[in-house]
Amino acid sequence: MLVQGHEIARVVQPSCVTNLSIIPADPNLAGGELELVDLPEREYRLRQALTDYREAAIVILDCPPSLGLLTLNALVAAGSVLVPLQTEFYALEGVSQITNTIDRVRRSLNPSLSLEGIVLTMFDKRNNLSEAVAADVRQHFGQQVYATMIPRNVRVSEAPSHGMPVTQYDVRSPGAQAYLALAAEFLRRNGTSP
Repeated sequence: MLVQGHEIARVVQPSCVTNLSIIPADPNLAGGELELVDLPEREYRLRQALTDYREAAIVILDCPPSLGLLTLNALVAAGSVLVPLQTEFYALEGVSQITNTIDRVRRSLNPSLSLEGIVLTMFDKRNNLSEAVAADVRQHFGQQVYATMIPRNVRVSEAPSHGMPVTQYDVRSPGAQAYLALAAEFLRRNGTSP
């Protein structure tokens, strides 16, 4: 889609979740970064593909934390960025880097890009460091930090090995319940009822 210009409709696939379609990565995506380098308007290829695709009400782009051409394409195509932040010490440095990156992309490639919010993940209420990181992030970012926190939960870790989202693998687990609460909070914040 990004390199050869295929339409999204050609690569989108249904998922096991009702009303959720996905465009999965494949092994060719590893070389996509290199192939994009020489293409015209390389930073805008995903934005153009999404502009032509009108089937989805909400599009979520899952990106690695590194800033390469694939992530840059996602930032140029996105309206906002939702940052998952592990409640660990070094994660605080990463959040300042992503906010700087959002500012740079906004200034040069996507003036409408904004920080949607920050979601605290891998939270362990038994760990003082988790509590301290959460408090620091909330003090600095205020209302941009989502109320829902994703706990450290073994079921969340196990679900991908079974090829399932945690909400189908074990919907009663604390991790699945937290992700359902996060989805509801996201929809409320964006004016859509859950």
